[in-house]
Formats: sequence, structure tokens, C-alpha cells
Amino acid sequence: MGKRVGMEVSIAAAEAVKQVDVDVISAYPITPQTHIVEHLSELVANGELDADFVPVESEHTALSVCMGSEATGARSFTCTSSQGLALMSELTYITSALRLPIVMILANRTLSGPLSIWNDHSDVMSIRDCGWIQIFAENGQDVYDQVFCAYKMAEKREVLFPVIINMDGFTLSHVIEPIELIDQEKIDAFLPPYDPLYRLHPDHPITMGAFALPSIFAETKQAHEVALRASVPHIVDTWKAFGEMTGRRYTPIETYKAEDAETLLITMGSFGETASVAVDMMRQEGRSVGLMKIRLWRPFPFEDFKKAALRAKNLVVIDRAVSVGGPGGPVASELKAALFGEDQRPMVYDFVAGISGRDVSPSDFVKMVDKAEIEIEEGNKEGFEIYGVRG
Repeated sequence: MGKRVGMEVSIAAAEAVKQVDVDVISAYPITPQTHIVEHLSELVANGELDADFVPVESEHTALSVCMGSEATGARSFTCTSSQGLALMSELTYITSALRLPIVMILANRTLSGPLSIWNDHSDVMSIRDCGWIQIFAENGQDVYDQVFCAYKMAEKREVLFPVIINMDGFTLSHVIEPIELIDQEKIDAFLPPYDPLYRLHPDHPITMGAFALPSIFAETKQAHEVALRASVPHIVDTWKAFGEMTGRRYTPIETYKAEDAETLLITMGSFGETASVAVDMMRQEGRSVGLMKIRLWRPFPFEDFKKAALRAKNLVVIDRAVSVGGPGGPVASELKAALFGEDQRPMVYDFVAGISGRDVSPSDFVKMVDKAEIEIEEGNKEGFEIYGVRG
């Protein structure tokens, strides 16, 4: 067991980045991710971290710097939120296509408009198809741990993809939680120095990101798709090795009281802990309700999801973003597609809840399950609503 301390989650994330011994940090301040890079700048300035800290004029430039440094073989880190990610979005696609294993923490925040600094998942859903490995953290310990796991999985030569660690803004980023720190000796054994397969060097010229004619573009995207899907077992192996080191075990899909549940709540991020309280409340009333928490969003763990979902009659999905003009929330749409063609698939009822940081309590989760089960029983089998709208 490591030392257990009370620490702001953003500071814990920065401490993990220090322990990873990154070479380059580049970021631009935006609420609510700023505390992470503020602390990293202090660690660099006072000599606790031997790294180049590059302050830039925009998030677009922050990822550009990291792409250049990573391409030379320097372990690189950045983080952002919301509009910062929107400005950076062009480069997220290029980073993945270049197979540069950068790690970014995304302190999830609402995309405007109207202007909001509070938490939901609209920012990450805007780039869900950019080709990065995307992980959702449930609590502060999860955030701290995933920094080590992210670099481990990203830098595997069988993987070589960038990783986004999604951390709910304010809900996690600005709260103090008990964090069990890991001894540096263990981290050094778990995560060796980065040894890139290819790097830019004037003595050994190579080309990265060449122009692709239409005659070869489809083949490059096919290779990209195959490689990202093939990373799943390596992601799982990384979490398994981390669990053997720490006793904290992570999986692409985590379930709670789900084995015999007729209805499953489905969450991503920090809602999982609140939803588990609601599940306990409903179980005490004799109701057959369980919980599924999605940790790995991309590449999506289809088999793990189906294994858990197909035992249930109803899925009550809690989305934290709206696909405006579409069929509902992006997570529910994804899960419906994953279940398409199954002979006895569960009914999927979708709630968009907690957008722009609106509080969702355990009793709210109970109310959503109540509403979904009634609607499904009455024949509205594929419902969708934004929960708690007044008026």
C-alpha cells in the first residue's frame, strides 16, 4: 500500500505526470483544467521535474508543440477543456493518424453556447471519432492511476496511439479526495523510458504525415481502424499489470450488482459512484436494478458491453451530451448500434442528465429508472428525454 493523502484531484493528476517523468509539457489555460498545468509549471520551475514547459498562445499550438516534441521521441503531455478542445480539434485527428502516443487530460466542460464553464461531456463527444484511445475516470484515484496506464498503453509498439483521460470538470478537477500515491520505484518498473519506433532526427531523415492521394487514402484509414481496434487487448493487459502492482483493477466495462438485474443503469465518468448509491436504494426495495460503467469509450469494447447488456431486459442510459437534431444522446445511439441484430436485445431508454453541471442526486437516478420502466411497459420502448427540464 502506498501513502494515502488528501489532495485536489488536479494536483494529483499533475503529480502523476511528474512521476511519469515527461519531457515536454505544453498547454494553454482554460477553466477547469488550469490547476493541472499550473502545478506542473511550479514543479518544473522549482526543479522537481526536469522537463520543458512551453507556454503557448492557444490550445491549437499546445497540441502542435506536443506533436513536434513527441515526433522526436520526447514523452509529451497536454490538457484542455471545452472550447480549448474545439480549437485543438483539427490536430487531434492528425495526432492519431501520425501514431504519436501523447497523453492528454480533458477536464470535461460544456461546449458553448450559451457560455458555461460547468461539466458535461459535449466537448469530448465533439471529437469522439478522432482516433484517440479515450478513457473515462470515475474518481480522483482513477484519474491519478490512469496517467500511468495511459502512457504505458500508448507507448506500446503494438499500440502507438494518443490517449485522452476524461475527468469531469469541477466534479473531480477541483475537489479534494483521498489519493493513494504509488512509490516512484514501482512506477519506474511499470513504465520504462519511452523508446520510440520512429523519430525525427536530422541524421536519419524520415517522413511523417505525408500527403495522401485518393488512390491510397481509403487504405490508410482502413489501417488506422484496424490498428485502433487491435489495441483493446493491450489496453486490457496494461490495466491487468497495473492491478497486479497496486491491487486496483480496471476494466473496459465495470458492473455493479448487474448479474441478475433486469434493468441496468449505464453511466460514464463520475456519475458512476452516485448511480451506485441509487442502485443500493432500489435493491433495498427489492427491485432488480444494476449498474454498468463504461470506462473505455474508444476503441469501444463491443464484446464486453454485450456480455453485460444482453442479460438485462432494459438499459437506462445516462448521457451527458445531446446530439442536437439526432436520435438522442451519443452514448445511447452507440449502444443501440452495438446491439443491432441481436435476437433478444434489451430495450434502451435514454436520458440526457447533468448537462452544464446540473446536480443529479441518487433520487434522480431512481426517478429516471421509474420513468423508463413505466414508458417501456407502456410501449414507448426507445424513449429519449432531457431530464429535469423546467417549464
